Formats: sequence, C-alpha cells, structure tokens
Amino acid sequence: MRERGRRKSADAGADGAIGHGPVEDGPTDAGQRGSRGVKGGEGQAAGPVAARRTGLLVTLVLAGLTAVPPLSMDMYLPALPEVTDALHAPAATVQLTLTACLAGMALGQLVVGPMSDKWGRRRPLLAGLLVYIVATAVCAFAPSMELLIAFRLVQGLAGAAGIVIARAVVRDLYDGVEMARFFSTLMLISGVAPIVAPLIGGQVLRITDWRGVFVVLTVIGVALTALVWRVLPETLDPDRRHAGGTAEALRTMRGLLADRVFTGYMLAGGFAFAALFSYVSASPFVIQEIYGASPQTFSLLFGINSVGLIATGQINGKLLVGRVSLDKALGFGLAVITAAATALLLLTTGVFGPDAGLVPISAGLFVLMSAMGLALPNTNALALMRTPHAAGSASALLGTSSFLIGAIASPLVGIAGEATAVPMAVVQLACALVAVACFVALCRPWQPRAQETSLRAGSGAPQRKSAREEAEH
Repeated sequence: MRERGRRKSADAGADGAIGHGPVEDGPTDAGQRGSRGVKGGEGQAAGPVAARRTGLLVTLVLAGLTAVPPLSMDMYLPALPEVTDALHAPAATVQLTLTACLAGMALGQLVVGPMSDKWGRRRPLLAGLLVYIVATAVCAFAPSMELLIAFRLVQGLAGAAGIVIARAVVRDLYDGVEMARFFSTLMLISGVAPIVAPLIGGQVLRITDWRGVFVVLTVIGVALTALVWRVLPETLDPDRRHAGGTAEALRTMRGLLADRVFTGYMLAGGFAFAALFSYVSASPFVIQEIYGASPQTFSLLFGINSVGLIATGQINGKLLVGRVSLDKALGFGLAVITAAATALLLLTTGVFGPDAGLVPISAGLFVLMSAMGLALPNTNALALMRTPHAAGSASALLGTSSFLIGAIASPLVGIAGEATAVPMAVVQLACALVAVACFVALCRPWQPRAQETSLRAGSGAPQRKSAREEAEH
C-alpha cells in the first residue's frame, strides 16, 4: 500500500510539473494524454525500464550520438588552414563550412524532434544517420568551396537526428536527479570526442590531406548506424506518441516557448553554447596563425580544454546534483564563463601588455571551457524537466537555439581578419552576458519551483505546484 501511494504521489507530481500554465496551452488533448502516459509509466516502471534499456552499450550509443557535432566539427578544425590553401578561399569563407554544418544541425532538429514524437525514436534516427553518411562521403571529394559548404549543410541537417533523439531518449527514461546525472554521464563519455577528434584530425593530416578527415567521419557514421540498428530499442511507446502533423507540432513548440522559465533556460544554454562555439570556430586561427602553434600543439591544447569540461561535468553530476540547487550550479557556471571571457578580452586587447602569449590565452580558454561543464548539462536538465509531454519537440528547441545562435556567432569571430583574437573575445563576452541576463530575467532562480524542491529532496519526479506558482510560471 505504501509503495502504491508513493507511485500515485509521483504521478501527481509529474502531472503538475508544468501545472496549467502556458506550456499546457500548446499541445492538443492527445499530447496531454501522452504526457500523462509518459509520466505514469515513469512513475510505475521507470526503474525496470531504465535498467533494461540503458546498459553500458546503449549508454555508449547515446553518447556516440551526442558526439556527432564535436566529431563533425573538431576533427576538421586542424585542417581549416589547409582547406584555405587547397580551395583558394579566404579564412572567413572557410569558416562558413562550420557555420553551414552548425546551421544544418539547428534547423534539422526542428524537423526531427517532432517527427520522433510522432513516429518514435528509431526510424527518424536511422534515416538521419544514413543521410549523414552520404553527405559526409560527398564532402570528402568536394572539388569546390561552394559544394563543400552545401554538403556540410546537408551533413548538419542529417546529423541533427542523433543530437535531438539522444536527449529525447534520456527524457523518455529519466526524470529529476537521475536525468541530470545521466546528462553528466553522457558528457563524460561524449566529451572524449572533443579530446580525441582534433588529435585524430591532426594525425590524419600527417598521412593525408583534409579530405581524409571526412573519410574517417564516414567510417564513424557507418559504425554508429550499425550499433543503433542492433542495440538501441524504441523508447517511446505508441500510446505516448503524438498523432498530429505539422500544425500540432507548431502548436506544441509555441506552447513550450510560452513558458517563460523554459525559454529562459533555452536561451541561457544557447548563448553559453555560442560562447563555446566562438572558441571552436576561432581557435584554429588564433592558436596556429596568431600564436604560431603547430596542428599537433593545437590538438593537444584543445584536448586539455575538453578534459576540463569533462571534469567539471563529472563534479556537477557526482557531487553537486542532489546536494546543490541546479540553478545555483548553473548560475556559478555562467559567472565563471563571464569572468573568463572578460579576462580574454583584456589579454587580447593588450591591457596586460602588447604580447599576451600563448600560455595566458590558453589558460583563459581552459577556464571558459571548463565552466561549460556546469552550464550546459544543467540548462538541458532544468528545461526538459518542465516538458514531460513533448520531449522530442523540447529537445529540438533546445538544440536548435544553441546551434542557430552558435552559427550566427561563428563568422563574427573572423570579422577583423586572421591577425587578431579580439573579435573572438568580444563575441564570447557578449554571449556570456546575454546568457546571464536571460537566466536572471526569465528563469528568476530566486523563486522556488517544484523541480528544485524535488531535486533537493532526492525525488525523481517533480512535485505539484501551488496555485500561486502556477499563475506565476
């Protein structure tokens, strides 16, 4: 009887995760019934389902899917100067190959997320991976910059399936503390990709040219597709899917965006990611061209920064989650990002001397990257905890905002040419300040919310809001 009571309480709390606020206005009745089905299932069987579906191999597959963006971006980074010479294009044009891929990943998530809510997770994922393989193979043999940019866009559109569906699968299986911890676990595993990818890219450039990088990415895509086909089960039951089409998907997204707190976390995470991506886009030229490092040294420094991100993510998941409010951890991470970006701007503008040198710049970038381990997993977890009824659409909005803002920030870092790192620091600081403003103004972390109350209590399901909280949020 006590167990049944606890289950009923969890279900009631799940139904009250959003209350009757703006988010509920978006989905149709079918979507709301799907929400109750999701949460009811989690309340009664989340433990056995998670144990059955998230073994080590499945966890590795999910991590591999989230590693698609860093693999597609970071293996290619050491080759950017070589592509500039090989295809006779300026640095700003070559950076458009990064922007195109990022924009594709942003837009693709808007399509794949609602598709996965309607048809389940497996079919859209496998289709996306197959297109990714073909587009990457074409990039390997692109004879011109225009064709390379075009198929980098297609590569991003297809690769979006792995990003958005991996997050949706986690939301299908977990809630509350466990979801935040699992996101940190994914960061640990998928975080190996930013470390290994530039190192692999640097070594590939020792034996072949930049085209070999895309050949390696094609092989990785084939291997990941085979693993998904064999080991990743369907996690969205038919009775939890949305039967509507495009109109319902748009209504669902409009309802999600009407939730002020969800939108705040989405924008805070998006601008934090843009600060990170401005580093990703500019660092090959800053480290190699301005400060004279070799591709191998750049790859090593990039890997060290990624280690910092992973370590901070594990501190967040293993030590902070369940003990410290996620909002406090997120706020601290954003504050450190802002401080590091400010230091980088002062260094690159010559406040501390005309030649800052590679070591101080690398130290500032290390601190900025490490703080992302607090910002990114917590914005995802806090936002998705508010959207039990539409995990795919919510995941799509989170990913799209991050990649779209990052795609806008990417070309700005090279706007003053290849001889200065000031634009990179300016973009990073601007993005950090906007992220802090969105977090404070929209999320209002000083106001208690049901999710944070349940997290501090160690509960896996959010508790029902009061009438006053429902009216405010």
